[in-house]
Amino acid sequence: MTGALWALGSGLGFGVFQSLNRRALAGMDVALSTFLQIVVSAIVLSLVSIATQDLRLLARAPAGALVSFALVGFIHFFLGWMLLNIGQHLIGAARTGPLLATTPLFGAVLAALFLGEQPGLVTVAGMALTIGGVLVLSRERDTVAEAPHDDEAPGTSGAVVTLTRSRRRAGTFAALGTACCWALSPLFIRDGLEGLPSPLLGVTVSMVASAVVFGAALAVRRARTESPPAVSREALGFKVAAGLLVGVATWFRWIALDLTTVAVVLSVNSISVPTVLLLAPLIVGRRQEHVTARLWFGATLVVAGSLVLVLKGPT
Repeated sequence: MTGALWALGSGLGFGVFQSLNRRALAGMDVALSTFLQIVVSAIVLSLVSIATQDLRLLARAPAGALVSFALVGFIHFFLGWMLLNIGQHLIGAARTGPLLATTPLFGAVLAALFLGEQPGLVTVAGMALTIGGVLVLSRERDTVAEAPHDDEAPGTSGAVVTLTRSRRRAGTFAALGTACCWALSPLFIRDGLEGLPSPLLGVTVSMVASAVVFGAALAVRRARTESPPAVSREALGFKVAAGLLVGVATWFRWIALDLTTVAVVLSVNSISVPTVLLLAPLIVGRRQEHVTARLWFGATLVVAGSLVLVLKGPT
């Protein structure tokens, strides 16, 4: 199976995950939602690792590789997934999903700042397309409803929420923050895989490290505040399903990164954008995830610009 096919499976899985995750966020706190997402993924990946991998590789792995994977856990999962959940809570999965495709834009900016890679005309054109799409998405005015709770059917209830300017801005920045985190993490993934050549063990180490950090943070928060808000049974079910799916999708992504270039993985992963635009209204409800022509247009600009950036080759 080629790296591109693994990346395709990862992109499709992540698109479905975003829709399920948005549904789960209706019935639980954002921080708790992120923690459960990480814990479920960590458990799944740990069980698969124990069943299929040579765990002696962990004992022989250089400390630098483990540190790199731990940094991935903090950047990609702890920070990135937390910002993703905040963005979905504020503006929904359909509006957050396309913004996540700006990862190559941040990659180009980071390369210019830290590697001295001056952008050529093609790179500038890709950046302009992507930024144009972000502007279209961030200025969209719409009225949606909060997702229903407990056992209510999608789209049958929920308070109406206007996407005010401040709410759109905060949700947009959260999604872009996720993309920035995800632009950084492949650098550490590649470095870690050189010392521990097992994508499954690597992502498991990252996920477990993230779970430990997040658990400690939640323990501190709980000690300073009252008991955490109640979690609906429906939300918990959707969250477990989302955690299982994103754990597998992340594993597939790491396999793809080990088999092919970052550019190929990022470009193929963009399939998650149309996936979430199509599925979010069906899973969450059309009142909660109102996909408009303007949203499709902005998403198309972002994806087109991102594809230009990752496929441009040397400048």
